[in-house]
Amino acid sequence: MRIDDAELSRLLADGESFRVERKESLAGSAPSGIREAICAFANDLPGSGAAGIIFVGVRDDGTPSDIPITDELLRQLADMKTDGQTVPPPTMFVEKRRLRKGEVAVVTVVPADSPPVRYKGTIYVRIGPRRGLASAQDERILNERRRAKSIAFDIQPVPGADISALNLRAFEEEYLPSAFSTDVIAANDRSIEERLAATKMIASLDDPTATIAGLLVLGRNPRDLIPSSYIQFLRIDGADLADEVTDAATIDGTLSEIVRGIDAKMRAHIQTAVDIKSSDTERRSQNYPLAALQQIVRNALMHRTYEVTNAPVRVTWFDDRIEVWSPGGPYGAATIENFGRPGLVDYRNPNLAEAMRVLGFVQRFGVGISSARKLLRDNGNGDLRFDLDNAFIQAVIPGR
Repeated sequence: MRIDDAELSRLLADGESFRVERKESLAGSAPSGIREAICAFANDLPGSGAAGIIFVGVRDDGTPSDIPITDELLRQLADMKTDGQTVPPPTMFVEKRRLRKGEVAVVTVVPADSPPVRYKGTIYVRIGPRRGLASAQDERILNERRRAKSIAFDIQPVPGADISALNLRAFEEEYLPSAFSTDVIAANDRSIEERLAATKMIASLDDPTATIAGLLVLGRNPRDLIPSSYIQFLRIDGADLADEVTDAATIDGTLSEIVRGIDAKMRAHIQTAVDIKSSDTERRSQNYPLAALQQIVRNALMHRTYEVTNAPVRVTWFDDRIEVWSPGGPYGAATIENFGRPGLVDYRNPNLAEAMRVLGFVQRFGVGISSARKLLRDNGNGDLRFDLDNAFIQAVIPGR
């Protein structure tokens, strides 16, 4: 969605409005203000369907402030999409443009298909030329707008699963404090149903049916309604599936229970070698870095398809390698040809990704594979490899 120079110049000259914000630089509180504006434009409370524009390097009168529009400045702006502070990750584009005889940075924010979007647990909206906190009525409008669109599979309602299928105590005591800012929680004008709808755990106030994401995150028995929501773990004594199985486990439950269960299983099978001969101090090394395995497995849970399949994520631990297999091939901007390229990311399950960020299982979007590769190289494991087609993705992790 590239807006031509004439339209950008007109928007810049008109001043701030429900779709325009201007910043002179990235100094001081400007980065937080820009993130709030990104959140507000993504929510598009007026329902205009028009992209929001943030001009950086522009004075209050609309003239360029002549700050250098460097690659580093553009990178800082682009990183606001994937730094995990705004969820679900917004669709936005960053570029350098020459407008009104000067260079400016232009951030274009596309209205979200799955509002509300939150920045640091707070829902921001645009109210005329200013941004503000969403009221309970604003949240209801955004929730209803989400239902009217073609929604992602992970927030489609599951027939027959009402609120009783969700663990409301876990929602109030564990999820809410991480999902919402303390200011929002302190404003006791939202019912539990409104909060469930705002976090996409139910379809809406009018349709309090649990969603796929709601069941995966809060379900009392998720696998009863989503048969593929588990991990199959195997430890093979050898390098072939025909060799003896020395440990096997089916790990199911909520997303938190699955993540903690597979973490414990992997931790139990990591071996630590102690070297007391090659130097004056004792050296310890592991056959696999746990953090790299966690990145790969959590990526598999986040990006797998839960639709039209009963297949689980599989973690198969051989003597010389680990294979992590997940159903569903590359999605959206990620293709077979470019899969694994640093910084390239798209979301089959954007709302599940949001939940994993809230739960603390993801710190930053789009860096999991790159981080895992570096950890493996630093540990002496060699290169992470992917085997994939349109139906599955398998990560092959070499042993040290």
